[in-house]
Amino acid sequence: MKRIFLLTGILLLIICFSFKKETGEQNWIRINQLGYTPEGTKVAVWCSKENKLPAFVDLVDAATQQTVYRITGLQPFGSYGPFNQTSRIRFTSFIKPGRYFLKAGNTVSPAFKIDEDVYKGSADFCLRYMRQQRSGFNPFLKDSCHTRDGYTLYGPMPDSSYVNVSGGWHDASDYLQYTTTSANATWHLLAAYQQYGHVFTDTKTANGLDGKNNVPDILDEAKWGLDWLLKMNPSDNIMFNQLGDDRDHMKMRIPKEDTNYYGRGIERPVYFVSGKPQVRGKFMNATTGVASTAGKFASTFALASKVYEKTDAGLSKNLYQKSLAAYAYGKKMPGVAQTASVKSPYIYAEGNWVDDMELAAASIYQANPEKQKAMLLDAYTYARQEPVTPWLGKDTAHHYEWYPFINLGHAVLANDLPKPQRDTIHDFYETGIKAVWNKAKQNAFYRGIPFIWCSNNLTTSFAIQCLAYRKMTGDDSYTELEQANIDWLFGCNPWGTSMVYGLPSWGDTPVDPHSAFTHLKQYPIDGGLVDGPVYTAIYKNLIGIQLNEPDEYAAFQSDLAVYHDDYGDYSTNEPTMDGTASLIYLLAAKEAEVNPIPGWHTDDYYKADLHTITESRALLRGDSTRKKIAFVFTADEYAEGLPLIQKTLVDEHVKASFFFTGRLYRKRAYQPFIKELYRQKHYLGPHSDQHILYNDWKNRDSMLVTRDSLENDYYNNVEAMNALGLWNNNRQEYFIPPYEWWNKRVGKWFAEMRVKLFSFTPGTRTNADYTWPEMGASYKSSEALIDLLRSFEVKHTLNGAILLIHAGTDPRRKDKLYAHLPSMIKELKAKGYDFCTIDRL
Repeated sequence: MKRIFLLTGILLLIICFSFKKETGEQNWIRINQLGYTPEGTKVAVWCSKENKLPAFVDLVDAATQQTVYRITGLQPFGSYGPFNQTSRIRFTSFIKPGRYFLKAGNTVSPAFKIDEDVYKGSADFCLRYMRQQRSGFNPFLKDSCHTRDGYTLYGPMPDSSYVNVSGGWHDASDYLQYTTTSANATWHLLAAYQQYGHVFTDTKTANGLDGKNNVPDILDEAKWGLDWLLKMNPSDNIMFNQLGDDRDHMKMRIPKEDTNYYGRGIERPVYFVSGKPQVRGKFMNATTGVASTAGKFASTFALASKVYEKTDAGLSKNLYQKSLAAYAYGKKMPGVAQTASVKSPYIYAEGNWVDDMELAAASIYQANPEKQKAMLLDAYTYARQEPVTPWLGKDTAHHYEWYPFINLGHAVLANDLPKPQRDTIHDFYETGIKAVWNKAKQNAFYRGIPFIWCSNNLTTSFAIQCLAYRKMTGDDSYTELEQANIDWLFGCNPWGTSMVYGLPSWGDTPVDPHSAFTHLKQYPIDGGLVDGPVYTAIYKNLIGIQLNEPDEYAAFQSDLAVYHDDYGDYSTNEPTMDGTASLIYLLAAKEAEVNPIPGWHTDDYYKADLHTITESRALLRGDSTRKKIAFVFTADEYAEGLPLIQKTLVDEHVKASFFFTGRLYRKRAYQPFIKELYRQKHYLGPHSDQHILYNDWKNRDSMLVTRDSLENDYYNNVEAMNALGLWNNNRQEYFIPPYEWWNKRVGKWFAEMRVKLFSFTPGTRTNADYTWPEMGASYKSSEALIDLLRSFEVKHTLNGAILLIHAGTDPRRKDKLYAHLPSMIKELKAKGYDFCTIDRL
């Protein structure tokens, strides 16, 4: 039975009720059992075997039993898997830390936290599984295994020659070991240390036993994998691809109990990277070269060289030289090196290799940018050969066909390229994300990952691609999709279970995985990521699967996909070492990015959801659950209304935002008013220096400026503000485009500059106050504009609205909208609206 964290009193009843899987239940609410960060995306999923949606869902404080937030207007997503109706329950804008549950009628979710610490220690926790997978000396067992690996096959040396390759990690619940998965795992651990090392602790020595050695445990574990890879690549032209084969699968046993499975006592075969097909049961595999393996060696050695650059110069130099040799070997023999299988048809059928060589070239460049500039061109050339990892957006693929499951080289390469090429790489990543999004947006779980073998590994990798794209570009358009894939791994899925053994400790997690450790010895495999759901059609055609206990998830199996927490199901419930390593990187990134907004009031429990109301990467409206409005005043040539606007804001005790062009900031006649606005703590920002038009009016995708000219214009605007002492380097910068006209590429450029693009809320119409009578039908009087605003408010409310008014207009317009500002503010106040600056909306 599943782990249940027992609380007292009413909370105990709530959690127990929500975790039960009684056949009489018809409705469920699926959540991320780890919890949600205050500033992060927060979504649960309503699931019903009836065809109904609740009118509302309440967020309830678990301690007080009081409703603190209500979600209304749920949108139906229709059937999915075992459910007839589903919907996304969004509560992103609620940010008060605490412990809560969701309730709709008699349907109650498990309790969960909203807190900054929900990911704290999770990456370290998953390192437990990596240590448990160690071959050679195993710190969990405090014993050694596989000490006589191994004897060679397919190499230039005589078959059965002994070579010392003891060490590394067992691949999964079997004890095979692959360069392919081990190099990828080592790379992820090294990258986690390099980028997020501060989130890891030091509680273990290098051999994995308790103690401290002044090295974060993540680096100790990466070094364990790295040392084995060095053994598997003992010299420039000697590489091994695999240790052991599927003869390992004869029966389950603890690793130290390995006996004569291969006819050589406790020695196991080690397969040379020959570049030619090797045994695959009755067939041969489809090996065509060595580059897929050589590239993985090269990228991991290059990254490790950079990591050890300051702490172990000798090791760093050796690793750098080995990365160059491995890369050259890959270039000499392009193609894929697949794994070998003696008895069964199942192998790692890798089908691509240019992604591995791209990552290798990019990593070598970063290890020595002064001497390896040519590697940038190499990496970019490889990048263009496989812009999108082929499985993205597809329904199926062969087992490990497109491995690693995303092109990590794109993320490593992009920032070192010139801007046009960098944009191309960003587009490659976004194209892959969009391909998944086009499938995901059709269901309430935002599930666009195919249910093939190791679907959880694909899910983890795709979340990393979304995260990398967001970090590279500043584009948060896919944040909810990114989080949906993380939520899926921790319980927001049809089965309502975490896919990580023991994480969280109070949740519904695997307890009967396909593992000798748990099955034979009842040892926990803390932190292990299991394979995950597969298509039902795949499951029904696999060899040798038989469930050993009644299926506690029977109510949630469907013709679409199955998942079983049962030792007998090796297809969905077997943990994998490489998937866990990728998850460690992802969880470290999630823990590291928690960064509360400075100065945010502790009693202000709601924050604008900037992710859900965007167009071309710009904010168009704030939180639609709060009665707050942001007045934004822009000006270029004319600003005659500033004195009246300023006086009105003082009289009404209202803060607003002002965005002026550089040439207006330079006009001496307006500078006293501008400085006074700044002193009164209104928000002042840029509106382009010369009010240039970025893209064609008729063809929005057609650019009229280069990136350099746009940036120069923007920074000239900033310099004009600096000259008046108006710039604040410690705040989030906002920018409204000239003419309020831009496209997605412009949005991307500003996102990379870490500038938040925004514009007026469509439909509010106050922005048309620049028109004058001679413009004919385009002209709108102030009275007409105010009536249009009132109509909008009745239909849509003005919650979170951005209202644009020009601080000055062409002299041909005599009817100035800003002259009506006092009455507008009074009318809106009477309806309960408050006012804030754009950065507080």
